[in-house]
Amino acid sequence: MAPPLPAARPSAPAPTVAPRPGPGPAAPDDGRQVPAAPRRTDGPAGVPHLPPYGHTYGHTAPPPEGPGETTTRLRPVRERRTGRRIAVAVCAVLGIGLIGGSLAGVWLAAAEPGKPAEPAGYTEAMDLWHNAPVDTLFPRTLPGPGAGPGAAARTWTRIVVAPDAACTPAVLAKGLLATLRPLGCERVLRATYTDATASSVLTVGLVFTRADAPAQRTLGGTTGLTARLGADVPPALSGPGTVAARFGAAQRASWWLSAPADLPVVVTAVSGFADGRAVTGPQPADRAMAAGRTDATAQSGLGHEAKGITVRIERLLRATVAAAVKEKNAR
Repeated sequence: MAPPLPAARPSAPAPTVAPRPGPGPAAPDDGRQVPAAPRRTDGPAGVPHLPPYGHTYGHTAPPPEGPGETTTRLRPVRERRTGRRIAVAVCAVLGIGLIGGSLAGVWLAAAEPGKPAEPAGYTEAMDLWHNAPVDTLFPRTLPGPGAGPGAAARTWTRIVVAPDAACTPAVLAKGLLATLRPLGCERVLRATYTDATASSVLTVGLVFTRADAPAQRTLGGTTGLTARLGADVPPALSGPGTVAARFGAAQRASWWLSAPADLPVVVTAVSGFADGRAVTGPQPADRAMAAGRTDATAQSGLGHEAKGITVRIERLLRATVAAAVKEKNAR
């Protein structure tokens, strides 16, 4: 009897391979076959090639997001209009400040020595001697409220007008002529007035120059042109057949000079008695107006007349310049 065959050795169990973690729970079996994802072998050994980000094959569900990838939808934030308004206001304030700073810089630059700002109408005033009508520069009637002694009213009437003249000793006092010649003395206009009682006469002069603004500012200095030139009495303009027929050099009693800083002009005035009486010692207007004076010049108010008519002619000249500038700008 043949010996029994040895019992078959149990076959070695197949090695157990731990399942790989899948991308997520398996999709439910709906009876359809899902093609397996293709595998590429061009990667490192044992590392399967994963599909690109966001790409899936078939109906395989995408892997769930990890905790670090979870995002929360942001709630809309309401526009803060208050902050915007504040920003706009700040920008406006800064803009105004910059503009103001620029203007201030221009003003300061103009105020620097050697770069003075020219007053408005300064250039136009240089040509008024032949551009403005005589009745504008020397009105036929000139009111002077408060111009007399004790603030009494005065009214002056024009009785003589001279043609425009060159700057010569015949129409200008010696000291004034020497002062204005280096500045470019242009022309001299003169007219003679009388007061309402026809007891006093006054010759008013407008001396136009080509002086620039800095020279004009320093012309009168700090003490005024009258004090600077001393006893420099302007010439009188007589008028044959008028109450000023006997108004000459000997009849000059008081005078005044003005060099406005904003106009290239010197205004002069000299007063005297209409009856032709001679005056031995002419006085500047401020001295003749001093309190306590008892001489004939002071008592008659000739100092008040000379200074008062000078101030009013100067005002008229400024008004004429302003009108000329306005007309020029309106063209």
